[in-house]
Amino acid sequence: MTYPYVRAQTPWSFAVTMALVSADTKISELLTELHQLIKQTQEERSRSEHNLLNIQKTHERMQTENKTSPYYRTKLRGLYTTAKADAEAECSILRHALEKIADIKSLLEERRIAAKMAGVYSDSDPPRKTMRRGVLMTLLQQSAMTLPLWIGKPGDSPPPLCGAMPASSDYVAKPGDKVAARVKAVDGDEQWILAEVVSYSHSTNKYEVDDIDEEGKDRRHTLSRRRIIPLPQWKANPETDPEALFSKDQLVLALYPQTTCFYRALIHTPPHRPQDDYSVLFEDTSYADGYSPPLNVAQRYVVACKENKKK
Repeated sequence: MTYPYVRAQTPWSFAVTMALVSADTKISELLTELHQLIKQTQEERSRSEHNLLNIQKTHERMQTENKTSPYYRTKLRGLYTTAKADAEAECSILRHALEKIADIKSLLEERRIAAKMAGVYSDSDPPRKTMRRGVLMTLLQQSAMTLPLWIGKPGDSPPPLCGAMPASSDYVAKPGDKVAARVKAVDGDEQWILAEVVSYSHSTNKYEVDDIDEEGKDRRHTLSRRRIIPLPQWKANPETDPEALFSKDQLVLALYPQTTCFYRALIHTPPHRPQDDYSVLFEDTSYADGYSPPLNVAQRYVVACKENKKK
């Protein structure tokens, strides 16, 4: 891969460029491994389908004969034992594949941040001045759709930053992570914006973040930890982990549709299925009851409100 848009390189930026090439190689290797895992999954599924068909046929014979003999009980016990083992094997392969996908996404994000810091761009990602608003909104929507779903093992509890689960008290967001950040607006008021972490200083306990909206005049902000709320890293599954979702009438901060700002809102309807959004009521004094009609907001962009509810 060539890098035609490169500033005059210092030893540090040269090292970053080499790290980018190494990351590309690792990503290629991981994609090959992921492809093999997908093939294994299909092979495992084809093998298990034959056994499941035998279970179905055995039950049909039992219904036709209208009896459950010791022979059928023994046969079904063996078939179900095999089916359970097949399902566990397929589950293991799928979990391994999900780990590979997570590793690939992590490497891609690390590569993007390193390239941004070094001023190195690839052929497919030349330097640009400002992203158009429509493109930004599309990217935010894609980010919400591709947020991974938490799939725990039986008995596992949802981890921090899964859905509504808060981050641990000592959690520090990494460079590139998206957060809700409380900043001062041009008029002096404060507002919550969607931002990207640039760095964190352990000596001052402060973040440097960039406003995700590149049209902002003051794009970079230095903020204390209490002014930062990490966004969820996994979607919560309402069918298996409803406790990891905000409840109806709970006060939250939600990203207003087609904007990059978070506003206070009440949960109107939590998601019913993994792919569903929240339905929320934004505080809006232009309506008689003080709230907007229900609007959909993805799990990725709904976080706990740190402010008290207005009286």
